[in-house]
Amino acid sequence: MEEQWASIIKQIGEDPSRPGLVDTPKRAAAAFAFLTRGYTQSVDEVVNDALFPSDSSEMVLVQNVELYSLCEHHLLPFIGRCHVAYIPTGRVLGLSKVARLVDVFARRLQIQESLTTQIAETIMDVTGAEGVGVIIEARHMCMMMRGVEKQNSVMKTSAMLGSFRSSQATRDEFLQLLKLQS
Repeated sequence: MEEQWASIIKQIGEDPSRPGLVDTPKRAAAAFAFLTRGYTQSVDEVVNDALFPSDSSEMVLVQNVELYSLCEHHLLPFIGRCHVAYIPTGRVLGLSKVARLVDVFARRLQIQESLTTQIAETIMDVTGAEGVGVIIEARHMCMMMRGVEKQNSVMKTSAMLGSFRSSQATRDEFLQLLKLQS
């Protein structure tokens, strides 16, 4: 990957041997590997059996999980926050695992619509929840730095599964809880 970054630097008209750029291909390759580390992670490794018995059947909400991803169309970042809620059925997921699962999928080349669905489906699958709701709000550099250059645009996507889709009351509770700390 270092050679590819050196080639890109040359192709934009820079000299990769100049003092400020000598180590840039190596640093860029390491950065890109970090930004896409979701490809080297599996859901099972991340969850690591952190499912705990619980009698709770009330909504669990993890709000404002920061996320950083790369748009698969331009390889530019999109940055935002993810809100994940689920209704447990006998077991709950360790709190940090929700954020780690967000990262598994965010740290891949993505579109926000797919990212939202992947997180929701995985939480549903892992927990066996009655329902899952996921909302992502993000700013996309591909809209801000190039193209239409709209600095204040925010994209919001949602995925509602199980009782979050079939029960208006569950969906409303989720959305109301999000308003409490907006």
